[in-house]
Amino acid sequence: MAFTNQFKSLAAVLKYYQIHYKEADFAIIKTATLNESVRQDIIFTLREVAYDVSEAAICENLIYPILKEAWKLYSDIFAIWSHAALEYDDELSGIPDYLISKRSDLGKIIFDSPLLAVVEAKKDNFSAGWAQCATEMVAIQKINNNSALGVYGIVSNGEIWEIAMLKNQQFTFYPKRFVIEALDDLFNMLVSMLEICKMQLTPQGSM
Repeated sequence: MAFTNQFKSLAAVLKYYQIHYKEADFAIIKTATLNESVRQDIIFTLREVAYDVSEAAICENLIYPILKEAWKLYSDIFAIWSHAALEYDDELSGIPDYLISKRSDLGKIIFDSPLLAVVEAKKDNFSAGWAQCATEMVAIQKINNNSALGVYGIVSNGEIWEIAMLKNQQFTFYPKRFVIEALDDLFNMLVSMLEICKMQLTPQGSM
């Protein structure tokens, strides 16, 4: 069954898998300077491109460029995947819009432990987006076979970005929305999230 049609809401996912819900503030723990050419390209896209005419256009024009730019800072540690299959079992299988995983020692084409899933909020439906994203996060947790490893999720319509973390049987939603108009804050949220994922991969890392 595909991720997109299993559940209709985040609450349904959490109830089915018996996961506790809480809300918390997300801390920016690391900052970086966004490449100026990327910044100008995003500004140009917002002004001149009809990016909201399709899901693919939103992903290609807004979500992926920003996500990729943050990932570049960690490209020696993580791999980035676009529309790659995520498969655990018949119930938890599908194709997320984007994934970031641990970079495999076997090479860039080898899929290793996923840590972050990104879902485009289709038709600006964040409720359905979180139902899909949370299911992907559960699949990732099971694939990793390590519930103590925090798994992050992002749901975005390109302009608005919402984030959450799944660790053990606790789903933490961060209510603050990051918006593309505040591009530096958005970029540093992504950088901080990847920094936390990096810290988790060190022997003493735990968040």
